[in-house]
Amino acid sequence: MDMDFVAEKGLVLLGCGKMGSAMLEGWLNGGLPPSSVWVVDPKPSDWVKSTGVAINGDLPAAPGIVLIAVKPQMMGDALPSLQDMGNGPTLFISVAAGTPMTAFADALGAQSPIIRAMPNTPAAVGRGITSIIGNSYTSDEQLDLAEMLLKAVGQVVRLEDEDQMDAVTGVSGSGPAYVFHMIECMAKAGEAEGLSPELAMQLAQATVAGAGALAEEAKETPTELRVNVTSPNGTTQAGLDVLMDEENGLPSLMRRTVGAAANRSRELKDG
Repeated sequence: MDMDFVAEKGLVLLGCGKMGSAMLEGWLNGGLPPSSVWVVDPKPSDWVKSTGVAINGDLPAAPGIVLIAVKPQMMGDALPSLQDMGNGPTLFISVAAGTPMTAFADALGAQSPIIRAMPNTPAAVGRGITSIIGNSYTSDEQLDLAEMLLKAVGQVVRLEDEDQMDAVTGVSGSGPAYVFHMIECMAKAGEAEGLSPELAMQLAQATVAGAGALAEEAKETPTELRVNVTSPNGTTQAGLDVLMDEENGLPSLMRRTVGAAANRSRELKDG
């Protein structure tokens, strides 16, 4: 299965906010014809209207793919319109946070092929990472198809078990906010050392963004990169002595941070 299959069978995009729009832009740039896409969204943006895709019209009876990108609280209103497509060849892909595959199976039909995906907010600039898992009715080809579609907004990884989504939530789902807060804290610390707020923020943003890009693209591991820039008894070593303190530094804090987010994800799922 490839983009030609999607173009031939059609794709319904349910919800076209920031995430849906980022994916749609990636697909159209990748050669998917606008005539193969049906968007359902109560408030489509001017950009979506300009793409030439069908908006809020009659849907095909059996599209190849339905990608569900509405907020979880809107799911109850959105799913009934898809019921007639369930228990058939249509592949359902959900990027709605916190909604398990069983919820879609209950609403759409127990034999519906369903893939649950969790992207994160850097998808908006094509630098996301998305984790996917399929139910027992999804084929290897359908997982490949979902991976191809979701690569429009970044990297894709496959999980072995849906329960791993809670850990994914704690690391990559919620993780961008941790990094944004780190930028805030670095900037405030720079201010405390005498920099203007604007300069401190520019330095913090560029440093975190640049270090992240280097960590992803360099052959060395993050550990090796850290060691390479740390001169014995130098300035970096002095800072790391504070940050890497096992009890009061980042290791313990990050374990508790990711654990709290993952546990909250489990509570919401079980609640």
